[in-house]
Amino acid sequence: MEQVMQTFTRKDGEMRIPVLRLEIDYELATLHDAMLDEDLVIIKKTKQRLEMLRQELIQLEV
Repeated sequence: MEQVMQTFTRKDGEMRIPVLRLEIDYELATLHDAMLDEDLVIIKKTKQRLEMLRQELIQLEV
């Protein structure tokens, strides 16, 4: 049973990685726009979101 759960989790994670990469790209574009506008609030929120996405991606790639 444990192997079945690991297989399911692994496949689910593999499907999540491309979505995560798109989310990171979007957040980077948002960060770029916020930096151009010098919007410190959006910059801070976007950096926090990017950090969360980065950590999730690292966990899935291991």
